[in-house]
Amino acid sequence: WDKLMGEYAGSATQLVADVDCTADGKSLCETVGVRGYPSIKWGDPSDLQDYQGGRDFDALKNFADENLKPICSPKNLDLCDDEKKAQITKYQDMSDEDLAAAISSEEKKLDDAEAEFKAEVQKLIQDKYSALSTEKDEKIAAVKNSGLGLMKAVKNSKPAGGSDEL
Repeated sequence: WDKLMGEYAGSATQLVADVDCTADGKSLCETVGVRGYPSIKWGDPSDLQDYQGGRDFDALKNFADENLKPICSPKNLDLCDDEKKAQITKYQDMSDEDLAAAISSEEKKLDDAEAEFKAEVQKLIQDKYSALSTEKDEKIAAVKNSGLGLMKAVKNSKPAGGSDEL
């Protein structure tokens, strides 16, 4: 990562950087939606996307060369296709209140999706735990029913030394 940062140091249009999400960068990480570590984000600073590619230098460098360039955005409308231009114009024409409400509505959908995911994972964990616990209890019962307790009782009832003879 440090090598890649060096490759793009001083670029006027590209930035490769790292942020410590556990210290001074915590609020930035929360703002851009970092949910796990390490995370790689890319794109327009106001709409960063999750990077899903390889983590070795060559994969990162190839991705950066192909994707880290000015992209369609409100500040770069000339790079947008007609569909994106229309979408940006629609949002620009909205009142501040309506735009804030639309953003809030979409962010709620993201939060709901994350909450649903976590709840379903918790159910899976609980179901698996319950199944494993039941399986363990059945194995313990089978061992006990096989005569383990009687074996121990017989062993403990025998005289010390293992024989009555002198």
